[in-house]
Amino acid sequence: MATAGDAPGALPPETAWQRRKRLAEIFGDALPETTRDERDASGERERRDGDTWLREQVPPHHGS
Repeated sequence: MATAGDAPGALPPETAWQRRKRLAEIFGDALPETTRDERDASGERERRDGDTWLREQVPPHHGS
């Protein structure tokens, strides 16, 4: 029975880390380490209480 390793010029089998390294070199990182909601462009997030957020959501025609 012939296997891929028996073919002339066949590459030796690669380990899992070698395959991941090769794929990363070709395609780069497919997924970021963190999601967009976990990252904050301004660094430290501004702390606001619930009332502040609620007041900011009032439509202009309702006044303040």
